[in-house]
Amino acid sequence: MNGVLHFIPRPRELALTPGTCELRGAPALALRGARDVVADRARERVSGLRSRIALRVDETLDLPAEGFELAIASDGIEITARDSRGLNWGASALLQIALQRDASLPCLRMRDWPELAERGYMLDVSRDRVPTLAMVAELVDLLELLRVNQFQLYTEHTFAYLDHAEVWRDASPFTAEEIRTVDGWCAARGIELVPNQNGFGHMERWLKHARYAPLAELGEASEGPGTTLVPTPESVAFVRSLYAELLPNFSSRKVNIGCDEPFELGRGRSRQRCLDLGKGRVYLDYLLELVRPLQAEGRTVQFWGDIIGQHPELIPELPREKLVALAWGYEAPLELAEIPPQIVTAMSNAGADVEALRGFEVQAKRYALADVPFTVCPGTSSWLSLVGRVPNALGNVRDAARAAAAFGARGMLVTDWGDQGHLQPPVVSLPGLCYGAALAWASDCQGELDLFPAIDALVVRDATGTIGPALARLGELYARTGIRALNSSPLANALLRPFKRYEPTWGRTDRAKLDAIVAEIDGTRAALARATPLGFGGSLVARELSQAAGLARHGAFRLMHACLGEGPGPELLRDELDVLIAEQRACWLARSRPGGLDDSLRRLERARAEYDA
Repeated sequence: MNGVLHFIPRPRELALTPGTCELRGAPALALRGARDVVADRARERVSGLRSRIALRVDETLDLPAEGFELAIASDGIEITARDSRGLNWGASALLQIALQRDASLPCLRMRDWPELAERGYMLDVSRDRVPTLAMVAELVDLLELLRVNQFQLYTEHTFAYLDHAEVWRDASPFTAEEIRTVDGWCAARGIELVPNQNGFGHMERWLKHARYAPLAELGEASEGPGTTLVPTPESVAFVRSLYAELLPNFSSRKVNIGCDEPFELGRGRSRQRCLDLGKGRVYLDYLLELVRPLQAEGRTVQFWGDIIGQHPELIPELPREKLVALAWGYEAPLELAEIPPQIVTAMSNAGADVEALRGFEVQAKRYALADVPFTVCPGTSSWLSLVGRVPNALGNVRDAARAAAAFGARGMLVTDWGDQGHLQPPVVSLPGLCYGAALAWASDCQGELDLFPAIDALVVRDATGTIGPALARLGELYARTGIRALNSSPLANALLRPFKRYEPTWGRTDRAKLDAIVAEIDGTRAALARATPLGFGGSLVARELSQAAGLARHGAFRLMHACLGEGPGPELLRDELDVLIAEQRACWLARSRPGGLDDSLRRLERARAEYDA
């Protein structure tokens, strides 16, 4: 493959020089300077290149931490770095070149260093889809290639706590031994595996069991038990007992305690306290009860900032050390006047930080003014989309990177959620993940990043150049429906909501738009049959993406019925969905564990049953 050189991320300084380095001799490797597992990993990664290669850690190198210099000359290759992480990132850059040039590398000089100290990726493993250990290993290698230095597995109920089997029994959870294995993989690559266990909201998988119901905010109320722990000493003790078992399996001294979206706070057993003290104060008191013991152990605590951000008067009470607020938002910036008032009202009533829809500056400014450390957390926009919302994902990441630079964020954590059954396959997350990794490394150097050809060349390694354009085309279909939706695609909403009863409140569609979407999907699926991916996910990537596109196509047909009262008949839809459900099961089991699969497929089976009604 000749022509342009792709990189993810694009380097800050790159100069091509005359000549080539031919990889046809006997390999000769030398590693000098500080030695540790990460430096040894860098050496191992480049050992297959048939050239003289010198690797050196030089702590006096005039570059920031994790920075490196790469020199390719006709007589050999040199990588020099400030530290072992930088050495491994230099190896990543070299390998990206080698993937594109076979046995003849261009001579060049590169200097590169990161903008943000913490560049992370968080995968939701609690909304039914728990990846196999082999899939996690593939993902860790991809993060290494992209120079991501922090990884989190978002956990609600999918860790095998010894005394809580009734919660995780059918979920195929990660065991302590598996977590220690993943931690070792990450440590060897310069990646910090940060434990992540929610400790306030999103606890419905626990609270539905009688044993834990007394810890529910809603208690025995008719609408209970809900999703939220009641903020009491008993709940604090319970969550701390989880951390006591979970955290020793990680070498990291950080922990993400979640505490986002406690939807029922103040509606049940804490109602009077919230009326007396204010909901923000009750939230902060509970948060600090979890934070302080962890800080006393020498840990740095991360927490989602959606609730405290709505009480800016309380932000100055947060500790300035060993605490990081996670400022999250998953839409490209919007003006509230764009959004129908009924949607704004519904979000406010649900406790959402509506002002944050304007962009990350709103949240970043709150923490910067109070001198509280924070990390910006955009998303891949893959969840509730089936095939992605790529323009939104890229706009969301760009906005996060701008705010991080302007207000001094500690890092960026790209989040990858799995709401409503995690129907989307891993490949759909690649645009947001890769773009986030690039901008977290150097936000002002990515103007020349040709994202989708780079994904083909470096990540999925599809020589036909099919997967990248398919991701781009499928990922913009949501915006071509004529209907707008927050945090979701109308195609997914139509699939998951009751047949003919999805009533969009923002925008309108018509038959020409939806027919064009179906035609685009059909053409893309035909093209995917010719793809030959050899990288992340192997040949399964094309199959997974085609399956996701099939679900989106079915969503378009349901959207026709919901909005226009026309479309393919129920028998045709039933037969098509039967095939899609069978293929969804097969694709899922190729890279994800069986636990949670039936829960996820139940959403599709519910849609299928509607055609018989």
